Amino acid sequence: MLYQLHELQRSFLTPVMQWADMSSKLFTNPVSPLAHTPFSQRIAAGYELMYRLGKDYEKPQFDIKSVLVKGESVDILEHVVVTKPFCRLIHFKKEATGLQQPKVLLVAPLSGHHSTLLRDTVRGLLAEHDVYITDWTDARMVPLTEGPFHLDDYIYYVQEFIRLLAPDLHVISVCQPTVPVLAAISLMATAKDPHMPKTMTMMGGPIDPRRSPTQVNNLATEKKFSWFENTVIYAVPPNYPGFGRKVYPGFLQHAGFIAMNPGRHAQSHREFYMHLVTGDDEPAEGHRQFYNEYNAVLDMPAEYYLETIKTVFQEFSLPMGTWKVGGQLVRPQDITNVALFTVEGELDDISGAGQTQAAHDLCSGIPADMQQDFVAPKCGHYGIFSGRRWREIICPKIGEFIQKHG
Repeated sequence: MLYQLHELQRSFLTPVMQWADMSSKLFTNPVSPLAHTPFSQRIAAGYELMYRLGKDYEKPQFDIKSVLVKGESVDILEHVVVTKPFCRLIHFKKEATGLQQPKVLLVAPLSGHHSTLLRDTVRGLLAEHDVYITDWTDARMVPLTEGPFHLDDYIYYVQEFIRLLAPDLHVISVCQPTVPVLAAISLMATAKDPHMPKTMTMMGGPIDPRRSPTQVNNLATEKKFSWFENTVIYAVPPNYPGFGRKVYPGFLQHAGFIAMNPGRHAQSHREFYMHLVTGDDEPAEGHRQFYNEYNAVLDMPAEYYLETIKTVFQEFSLPMGTWKVGGQLVRPQDITNVALFTVEGELDDISGAGQTQAAHDLCSGIPADMQQDFVAPKCGHYGIFSGRRWREIICPKIGEFIQKHG
């Protein structure tokens, strides 16, 4: 019922937001007489803020058209290599001949935001790497006839993509997928699969959420599993292809994101309003771009979400050594020939200190000279994979690691 009420509210707000957007333009367009009235900038700023607070945010595009490779601009073609019901594998193909670059599979999170949240990650890697990314599908857009999507299916998807791109492959996982990616590679190692990647880089993920638990971890442990089943799971309404599918709705996830730092978001919107009033275009545009991405969320399949809560955050199955996938025990200690690099942010309030580093203890079969760890100073969760510190510090370190073990 809550999902239907949300859709009703959205249908009501849509014409109101369109009116606010139009009104904002009327008070800023130089050909409009209203733009020359007293306080026109303040009025326009108020309308735009109202529009952005109430509008519906669609999935953004990667919009990476070119990249500099050794000082020369190379065109990028976004090519879909594999299409599966719940995911697409996208290749950022370089329109240049003779380029021999390490192949990277970037596993994006399926945890609320679209894979375009890693746009800056992709852009940073592209200069020296041949990049592929998992582009997860909004569950409300997947018809019920495609069946359910479990945490095990996520792992099978990752294994399929690794086998497709191996053997000269380097896997990078950001946040949530560090756990299923480690499971996928562990199972392949146990089965002595010949399609193993060369390296795996794990960034800011909950390998062992018992270490330095954050607000996110505490929510998962304080609430009973039945609370999640009965409180946050809803059926997709009839105006979407996935009508009837049980999901954890994106709008609920977004409310949770905002609730973690309400003061920070309120201050950001106040600053945006003042930038509009004073005509400070550059920071105002930066605000638009950030929230275009941050406010665009997707629905997660209910079975996948609930299994992640139980397996990762309540039972700690991976670090406890009790996780079974398809009847097979997940044994990270069986990995011996895949180099491991873990990256954490000093100020990460999503995945606490040591949660990702725990992978080194679990992967005891990897030689010491094939393991590396880095804690980025003064870096929060999003700063690990986006922004100046990502571009100037973390991305070059990952490049060096891949080069060393490639």
